[in-house]
Amino acid sequence: MTRLLLFPGSGSDRTHSSLLAVEAAVAPMAVVRADFPYRTAGRRAPDRAPVLLQAVRQQAAALLADDDRLVLGGRSMGGRICSMAVAGVGDGEPKVKAKGLVLIAYPLHPPGKPDTLRVEHFSRLKVPCLFVSGTRDSFGTPDELTAWTASIPGKVTHVWIDGKGHDLKGCDDRIAVEVAAWITRLRGRGRRGSVPPVRGAQSRGTTRTR
Repeated sequence: MTRLLLFPGSGSDRTHSSLLAVEAAVAPMAVVRADFPYRTAGRRAPDRAPVLLQAVRQQAAALLADDDRLVLGGRSMGGRICSMAVAGVGDGEPKVKAKGLVLIAYPLHPPGKPDTLRVEHFSRLKVPCLFVSGTRDSFGTPDELTAWTASIPGKVTHVWIDGKGHDLKGCDDRIAVEVAAWITRLRGRGRRGSVPPVRGAQSRGTTRTR
């Protein structure tokens, strides 16, 4: 059984509407929506990266006890930390075994700081990756994100949602449909090591796969 592990962005929790929509869309696939420790403790400021990474590793280990087919990711910071865990970021820490990564509104850099990039681990991501992003995301433009994800060895699929910013407000259904379709293709073609593109999708505002 393939399972899906999702984490929220820094300002939300496991009950975020887009995570709930994804869970409903992929049913009956087993889904775990998890919170980071600072949220569980009732704090608003995120923990430092080592603590966040450890939370992902612990949640993943629990799901991987009897099954090594795990897709993980989430929104913004949640997806970023999951990608770092899969890349094996951290001294002496093993990579989290994953079948694929779902990265919704990936925070390529802080707003207004395009040189402060969060891409050091991209070259170690050897699994298929789905990026769902708004074309007006202040955390990374389509051109920036496309350029940097070219360094990812795994198969990369981009879904661009026209006119939307980092919060992807009002797009829960679209996000859920895209994630569910991508996971269906991943599960069906995983043994071939690639994810085929969506038929007929070519331009910005739809889906592109390389």
